[in-house]
Amino acid sequence: MAETKKETIVMFPFMGQGHIIPFLALSLQLEQRGFNIILVNTPLNIKKLRQSIPPSSAIRLRELPFHSSDHPGLPPSAENFDALPYPLVIKFLQASKSLQPHFRSLLADLVRGDPPLAVVGDIFFGWSAEVANELGLFHVVFSGCGGFGLACYYSTWLNLPHLKTDSPEFSLPDFPEAGKFHVTQLAASYLAADGEDPWSIFQRENLSAWSNSNGVLFNSISELDKTGLAYFQRKLNRPVWAIGPVILPVQVRSGKQPAISPEKCVEWLDSKTPNSVLYISFGSMNTISASQMMQLAKALEQSTNINFIWVVRPPLGFDITADFKAEEWLPEGFTEQVVKTQNRGIIVSQWAPQLEILSHKSVGAFLTHCGWNSVLESLSQGVPIIGWPLAAEQFFNAKFLVEEVGVCLEVARGSSFEVRCDDIVEKIEKVMKGDSVKGMEMRKRAGEVKEVIRNAVRSDDELKGSSVKAMDDFLDAALLMKEKTKSVDQ
Repeated sequence: MAETKKETIVMFPFMGQGHIIPFLALSLQLEQRGFNIILVNTPLNIKKLRQSIPPSSAIRLRELPFHSSDHPGLPPSAENFDALPYPLVIKFLQASKSLQPHFRSLLADLVRGDPPLAVVGDIFFGWSAEVANELGLFHVVFSGCGGFGLACYYSTWLNLPHLKTDSPEFSLPDFPEAGKFHVTQLAASYLAADGEDPWSIFQRENLSAWSNSNGVLFNSISELDKTGLAYFQRKLNRPVWAIGPVILPVQVRSGKQPAISPEKCVEWLDSKTPNSVLYISFGSMNTISASQMMQLAKALEQSTNINFIWVVRPPLGFDITADFKAEEWLPEGFTEQVVKTQNRGIIVSQWAPQLEILSHKSVGAFLTHCGWNSVLESLSQGVPIIGWPLAAEQFFNAKFLVEEVGVCLEVARGSSFEVRCDDIVEKIEKVMKGDSVKGMEMRKRAGEVKEVIRNAVRSDDELKGSSVKAMDDFLDAALLMKEKTKSVDQ
């Protein structure tokens, strides 16, 4: 069986927490199945990974040299795009291609010894498929995103359909089943694109390179994500394996220390009634504007029957990683009155123990940017979502969660639009209030999705879930290719 083999798998995530976290989670899963894992990245990210890997794990870490000073426009020691301002993200993506010769050299050294069973490359490292092919290695792209959201992202970059109509609405020519889109569902990079801009050129080259791979792994569940998965099967003519949810276990930290201990969070949550707490977080590299933050705070102040845990970061235009006092960006007296006197909320700076919070019975909804890691953590716990997408494919994820899955209500889009306190209050109460029909429907559906996810990861020999079977199929395909290569060489 695949899980008894002591083969090596090389994992190569892009340099950002939203990419590294699912790669680490997948690495730990594969290690549990009996595989040796080599996780590759740049020195600073390897240093952080060392702090995240459990003592019981034998995952090996390999560094690739990367010097941001070699790339004009990037700040010194830039090795992770979470802390970069938006205009520099494309420069960082372009600079990441300088890793190619170093990665080729690393793989070549491995091939001269015992060739690895497979190379798992990031969605932003399309070129890694060609490198693996040159060395006769099985290669898959691993998407930490869901199938639907990534299909919309992929199709929009390759077609730029919004440029071919005067209407604010458009559809995707090769993905009509996704339905209608509005320009407000497009990230800034799309809106600035003309086909010859840096983003368009990078994505056209990167996304097209996926067809050199032997298949695609998705951090998703086939029963929920059939439309998006079918798009890639058709488009790439390659196997697609939905192996999700790939989530870091609670006891494994992502390299960042939470500003509040899980124990303190749980103690506070224990004092609240079921479904009475709204959890708010916009992910590791996204934030809203100062005016939006003020309106959200006012909405929480007015929602007197709703408790909350809010992960606050500096607003748009400020250093998202800097030390700061949350009170600077909130209404005067908000922390003193709502948090301390009324004991209705907890304000957390930068980072919170998210999975521990979402798994608590007091949490009734998650106001999120709809990044896929956060979506899966929420749905795996049966928590409905209030969507506020901000970047990348998050807008498409929100559309999927609203229209296809039925577990989300969108409250706002993007960080450049004005929001009104009253509108936020209305959406929050519609989801959180116990007698709200919409809220009851969403909670019921979220509970059903939780069961779908639970069944997908069942590993009973007699009744394996779809995600477990998909992982088996991926590993069997890799083993089959290696056996064929050996027989040809002999």
